[in-house]
Amino acid sequence: MALCDYLPAMLCKFPALSDSTIRAGRKTIDDGFKAFVRSYSDIIDTAVQPLQVFLNFLERLFVTSPWPIILIAMLVIVYLGSRSVRVTIGTALAMYFIGLFGLWNDAMVTLAMTTVCTIFAVLLGIPIGILMARFDRVQATVNPILDVMQTMPSFVYLIPVVMIFGIGKVPGMIAVVIYAVPPMIRLTNLGIRLVDKEVLEAADAFGSSGWQKLKNVQIPLALPTIMAGINQTIMMSLAMVVVASMVGVGGLGKNVLGAINNQFFTVGFLNGFALVAIAIIFDRTSQAFGKRLQKHSEVIHG
Repeated sequence: MALCDYLPAMLCKFPALSDSTIRAGRKTIDDGFKAFVRSYSDIIDTAVQPLQVFLNFLERLFVTSPWPIILIAMLVIVYLGSRSVRVTIGTALAMYFIGLFGLWNDAMVTLAMTTVCTIFAVLLGIPIGILMARFDRVQATVNPILDVMQTMPSFVYLIPVVMIFGIGKVPGMIAVVIYAVPPMIRLTNLGIRLVDKEVLEAADAFGSSGWQKLKNVQIPLALPTIMAGINQTIMMSLAMVVVASMVGVGGLGKNVLGAINNQFFTVGFLNGFALVAIAIIFDRTSQAFGKRLQKHSEVIHG
């Protein structure tokens, strides 16, 4: 016997909207959204065309270039960023094993996607973070949006993106950027707000304008924190690559998704290892670069 057998129905059944009302509301919203997409599809396609061109160019560059050139360029960038022989050797070994198991081209596709997503997220996130740091009202408005972006399940991003842009690389890239940009915005805002007020007062005393303070004082001092935001953006982009493969993004994420669907343990493990290796390379390089910037800032402003 259940307790509700002895209680009024209104206490046991939540007063929800009727099924017909919910269906009518859903139909109205879905039809309106679809009508909006149909009306502005040409404008939307034109707006995202540069992203498609840039992504295709970078992907072709990484995939079709001779692998020794790509590997050497990658090792040079890693060494210049980290100034660590150990990290550079680790990168060489990781990329060697990725290529050894036949995953080089897929890794290059993933690398191109991650590079474009990171660039786009940085170009979008830094200006918004600066505005949040300068205006409390902007911060109060943007923070709830960032909370929703960071707590919303990643699969949910794919629904409106696919409805607007269809299936392909650009929709996947947009979904990745939506998922990865919040830390870039938050840490840019935090870094600028944490700049010592005495330093800003000194800049004011020398007659610096708002733009001069931002360019010459706030951003340089906040750069290590901003670099941490870039690091987190890269990590989240790589984490989202597998989910984005559901809408047509190729590379390692597509292989992982195929391994899940077909229960191929070895394929999934190898491609997952490749993603982890790329993530570690990015993480070690960006962290080392951020620490160097921090030491440089302490020497100049200490």
